[in-house]
Amino acid sequence: MGGAIGQSLPVAVGVLVSPLPIVAVVLMLVSRRARANALAFVAAWFVAVFAVVAVVALVAGNASPDADGPAPWTGWLKIVLGVLLLFLSVRQWRGRPKPGVEPPAPRWMAAIDGFTPARSAGLAVLLAVVNPKNLLLVVSGGLAVAGAGAQEASTTLVAALVFAAVASAGVATPVVIYFSMGTRGGKVLDELKSWMIHNNATIMTVLLLVLGAKLLGDGISIV
Repeated sequence: MGGAIGQSLPVAVGVLVSPLPIVAVVLMLVSRRARANALAFVAAWFVAVFAVVAVVALVAGNASPDADGPAPWTGWLKIVLGVLLLFLSVRQWRGRPKPGVEPPAPRWMAAIDGFTPARSAGLAVLLAVVNPKNLLLVVSGGLAVAGAGAQEASTTLVAALVFAAVASAGVATPVVIYFSMGTRGGKVLDELKSWMIHNNATIMTVLLLVLGAKLLGDGISIV
């Protein structure tokens, strides 16, 4: 179990620091249904990440004919995912705002104030496992769990739970600040939101570059 958790932990941290989901939670915490919306978002995010990692890990593990190591096809898949992440890192860097220019916020952020808990949960699923960048990372996490030789389903599920918990720490942090600091947390959350939006391109570029290189290397070592 330790191997499965250790192999997937760097990818989980990558999901953790993804800026836009954190910004979405911050915006929900200043909306009309702050608590319900934010808690629904965090819960749906956790469940979505856990479900995808668990399914990918179980499928990849069961499809592995060699109990002593990962199947060669998982290596090729990691190479493909690594190349895609490297490609996205280049696109992210080339699309970064010019110095002194404030990056525009995504359009969906303007509608968050009118969200219901159900729509907040739906947004969490979209950002967690439909957004291409996060989907690649979450699938990579599932492959990392499977590639560590987690043969038992219970071990795989525990590793997936740990992955989801770590990956959810980023979106849970603003909620903790909100409940622990009360009104004083408003300024902290606003500063966090502004910093995340302004540095989104840089954060994602570095993140995708590092994890893409890791996946590429892991894939090459398997095949």
